[in-house]
Amino acid sequence: MKLTWLALIYLNILSFGMVLAGRDFYKILGVSKSATLHEIKKAYRRLAKELHPDKNQEDPDASRKFQDLGAAYEVLSDEEKRKKYDRCGEDCLQKDGMMDGSMDPFASFFGDFGFHFGGGEQKNEAPRGADLVMDIFVTLEDIYTGNFIEITRNKPVMKPTHGTRKCNCRQEMITKSLGPGRFQMMQQTVCDECPNVKLVNEERTLELEVEPGMMDGQETKFTAEGEPHLDGEPGDLILKIKTQPHSVFERRGDDLYTNVTITLQDALVGFTIELQHLDGHMVSVTRDKITWPGARIRKKGEGMPNYEDNNLHGTLFITFDVEFPKQELVPLEKDSIKKILNQSSNNRIYNGLRGH
Repeated sequence: MKLTWLALIYLNILSFGMVLAGRDFYKILGVSKSATLHEIKKAYRRLAKELHPDKNQEDPDASRKFQDLGAAYEVLSDEEKRKKYDRCGEDCLQKDGMMDGSMDPFASFFGDFGFHFGGGEQKNEAPRGADLVMDIFVTLEDIYTGNFIEITRNKPVMKPTHGTRKCNCRQEMITKSLGPGRFQMMQQTVCDECPNVKLVNEERTLELEVEPGMMDGQETKFTAEGEPHLDGEPGDLILKIKTQPHSVFERRGDDLYTNVTITLQDALVGFTIELQHLDGHMVSVTRDKITWPGARIRKKGEGMPNYEDNNLHGTLFITFDVEFPKQELVPLEKDSIKKILNQSSNNRIYNGLRGH
């Protein structure tokens, strides 16, 4: 009875200590305490889409959940804050002023995340700078496993300076008197006076997520990261995925293709090879049959991940080439091969281009 009472006291103290420690940021993000920065960023992006208040207007706790998510990402994505949090919890961070809540994860992490929430289109009459469209070359490994790519950009930013400038210029119709009973209507350019500005280059670091299974041409948009406009809003920066050629694999849709050259001996008696895949795991290929030049085998589930459902993978197609020996055979070796193969010299002559 005494041990049970002591156990209850211990559990109460333990739970009280957990409350003092604040929120469980690892649980909020759904990651383990050993999660890498890549895993933390990926979890945050996925949950931010799901928990955004504009997408969950019927959930009264949507705003709080989204704020908790932002706080979790703010701490766990910062090496110094994460170490302190692991030692003594959220309370320590707040006491040391390391959590002011001023961070905007959307703006600092992914611009507008490449997606939008809220109602229908809103008309914006303000003039707008030009959009910038750029190709971003990524590796096939990046697309297979997913990756985050940092992009450094020198962006022209408007800064106030001395003096004024003419702005918001427009054409207005005016009426001019030419004498008694005589008037003339004409268009005239009318401008306002605005504080003067200058363009200053600032270095910006943007972070692009390459999601598993992305296809060439897919776009990620960073709002207001395009060309500036003196009298309006800046344009957007649009990044397009382009895949670099790979030395081993060729991608076609969700399938992968590769060629393997084997010796004539392996082609006749069989073989086992280990093929290193894009994420480092080994694909075992075993043949105990004769393999002819151009023979192809398929490994289901060893292709690229499907973009819509990463649990689905395409097929890996392996085509075999056979390397013949270069050295000349002596008569005895030739006779031995003839006895083993036991093939008649019934050669056929035909049009090999037929059907092409």
